[in-house]
Formats: sequence, C-alpha cells, structure tokens
Amino acid sequence: MNMGFVDLHVNGIAGTDFTKPDLTGDDVSRVAAYLYRHGVAGFCPTVITTSMSTYRRCLPVLAGHKHSPGEAKVLGIHVEGPFLSPQDGPRGIHPADLMRQPSINLFDQLRSWADDKILMLTLAPELPGSVELIRHVRTQTTARISIGHTMAPSDAIRAAVDAGATLATHLGNGLASMIHRHYNPLWPLLDDDRLSAMLITDGFHLPADMVRTCLRAKGARRSIVTSDVVHISGLDPGDHIMHGVEVVLEVNGHLHRRGADNQLAGSGCHMLDCMNHLSSLEILNEKELRAVGRTNALDVLGYDGEMEDDLVVYEGGKFKVRKISDGSA
Repeated sequence: MNMGFVDLHVNGIAGTDFTKPDLTGDDVSRVAAYLYRHGVAGFCPTVITTSMSTYRRCLPVLAGHKHSPGEAKVLGIHVEGPFLSPQDGPRGIHPADLMRQPSINLFDQLRSWADDKILMLTLAPELPGSVELIRHVRTQTTARISIGHTMAPSDAIRAAVDAGATLATHLGNGLASMIHRHYNPLWPLLDDDRLSAMLITDGFHLPADMVRTCLRAKGARRSIVTSDVVHISGLDPGDHIMHGVEVVLEVNGHLHRRGADNQLAGSGCHMLDCMNHLSSLEILNEKELRAVGRTNALDVLGYDGEMEDDLVVYEGGKFKVRKISDGSA
C-alpha cells in the first residue's frame, strides 16, 4: 500500500511555530517541505489562542502560502481557539488571559485576516454564544467546527453537534486530569456518531487501551489520526524553552515538562511516528490504516483536489518514506 498522510493539526515543526508574530512565507515553506519529506501530502497549519496582533500577522502569511513541488499542501488553516475553556486542565498550553467568549464578529475578523481560508475552528461548546457561532460558521463558510479543550456536559455537546459540529479535536486530551466518572465530555463525544474523532496516536498522548476503545466506538470510518506536532519536534533532543516553560525533548519524541515525565508539553512526533505506533498496536488492517491516516480527513473536509498518494509505502507492518524531494530523511 502506498499513500501520503493528511494531518489536520500541525502547530509547527523544526523550530517554526505557526503562532508567532514574525512568521514568514519562508517559514511555512520550510515546514511544508519537512512534512513532505516525512510522508505528509497535505496538512492544516494550526494557530492557537494568541493576541489579536499576532493573529493579524500570522493568518495572512498562512493564507497567502503558495504550494511548491516538494512541499505538503496547505489545505486550509486550523484555528484552535480563542473560544476555549479557560479552566486549568482543559485549556492545556493555551493562555487563559487571551481566551475569549465565542463571537461572530471576532470570528469574522479572523476569517477576513485569513482571506476566508479558515478550514477548521476548534471551540468549547459550553461557552455562551457557541451555538450561534457554530451555526454562523457552518452556514456562511466552508469551515468545519471541532469540539475541544472543553469540559462541556452532554447537552452542550449535543447542541453543538445539532448546530453543525462534526469533529472532536485530539479526543482524550485537552481535558482535565480529574473528571467525574460518568458526567464528562469523553462519553458524549465518543457516543455521537455524527462526530469524527481526531486521535494523537504517538504512544504518549493516549494509552493503547484508550486508542482501542476510541476506535471501537467510532470505527475506522469516523477516526482520524493527527499529530498535533509542535515546533520543538525536529530539533535536537534535550532541553528547550516552550512558551516560557522548560521542556525536554526525548530521543523517542516524548516531549514533556522538565522534571515531570507525565506532563506533556505538546507532541514531539509527526504523522509517520503516529501511524507507525498505531500500526504496531495491530488494531487496524491496511485499508483501515489508509482511512484513518488520509481518506477520512479529506472526506470530513470535503476536499476533492489533487493530492499526492505515493509518499510512503506500507511493508511488514511499518510505514516507510518512499519519495523524498531532496534525498534526506
């Protein structure tokens, strides 16, 4: 089996963070070329919760990127925030002081800066105004709504899906460590067959038994592997500073706070790592691996353009890069 991965959640890689005020077109090209060399055919650059001035600077850069040979295609922008839960735990690394209540006017301003190329918006549906924003996005744009960084009860999740939400962002992550055993966002997100679940299968964000459970609940048809990779990935292993926090990147891609192995600091792995870890669990067959690593993402976005399909080959239970633009790995 040959394929090219599609990743809906790329925060950056190899030193380039998409959420920075001095982002350039060359930065975007470097990330796109790096991803291509590691088997990714298409991706959504992701901008997290930030200041309005940073949105104003980085969104037009991402929107204006022109695809070149040897680069993964930018399918559209994933805006993760600022309409997320400000609570410690579900907010993750998103800065609480920059969170905002869902606002149609604010979204339309972001949309304008992005030249109408926002393809995904992750939000917390328990926030006031979320249902109205979801309806606006789904009726006025081509963007998809994903639920994430949330502590929403089941009725809020159901209302969001009724209004047009179709995805769950990194299901099982962006969640409080201590939750009620019955009344928490996991069960309604897993239960609703109208939602496809994005899963970070790097071996660090989700234990194998939860990956298996999510795949049984959603099936291969409604599951999407994503990396959620951050800009520390691709740098030399060792100590780094990420958003003012001391972190450690291990050789195996495990990225965590210094002195706390169990406190993740984002993903240090890209799609090739995630797909190979998932394959090693022996849960899915080849057809299903293709679906979760490529086809489902394109289907949920409604993408029907051309996309390279021979960047990696699957042999002996492992994905290997097949075509590399510059001869490096």
